[in-house]
Amino acid sequence: MSKPAPQFHVKLAQTQEELEAAQRLRYRVFVQELGGDGPLVDHDAGLETDQFDACFDHLILQCDAAPGEVVGVYRLLRDDQAAMAGQFYSEDEYDLSMLKSSGRRLLELGRSCLDAQYRGGMAMHHLWNSLAMYIADHKIEILFGAASFHGTDAAALAQPLSLLHHRHLAPKNLRPRARNGHYQSMDLVAEADLDRRAAMLQVPSLIKAYLRLGGHVGDGAYVDHRFNTTDICLVMDTEQMRENRKNIYSKGITR
Repeated sequence: MSKPAPQFHVKLAQTQEELEAAQRLRYRVFVQELGGDGPLVDHDAGLETDQFDACFDHLILQCDAAPGEVVGVYRLLRDDQAAMAGQFYSEDEYDLSMLKSSGRRLLELGRSCLDAQYRGGMAMHHLWNSLAMYIADHKIEILFGAASFHGTDAAALAQPLSLLHHRHLAPKNLRPRARNGHYQSMDLVAEADLDRRAAMLQVPSLIKAYLRLGGHVGDGAYVDHRFNTTDICLVMDTEQMRENRKNIYSKGITR
């Protein structure tokens, strides 16, 4: 007899216990799995934390097979929350002035991750459906946030970074730019010399999903040695995202 499908539940974290469960998942993924670190990472307690956690909403995914645990998380910061925090989290990495002066409602996405055993299934589908409801409830118009390639060797990532630069660059009026000092050009391979199939194999699945939904990338990557990643800034117009999402689901593609 086959095992019953896991039952998932998504909510905004409301208690310190729920927040710490999300931070434990982040520790497993970003610290233990990917080798990241930071000044507020609590290695003794196994918590990945930073000074922005108190300002964000934390969309958490729970599963009845793992009571009390968080198996997926999205960290969400609206523009009104960023005003209280003093900045967006990714503002240390990217010049966001084009987005901030657009006059449109903004939502920053970050720290998105799934427990390893729930990747490739329906878990992300549940998170995304709840994210879509959050976007609608708050009338969000532009989504953005950093997404990462593992490692800091730009030469090893030349093909996928160049593919993103040549074919998925954000419109100029909505194009963040990586900060000087950590700026890594993504124009590393001429478009005519791209091996698109090989390049796409190197693109993380989450970034591919955003691209399918109409996402674009900013100007330049940010090399983050602290987290052992090469970050890109993704930007999505929610109107285009809704239309593309409708088209994707009409073709039977759910992840």
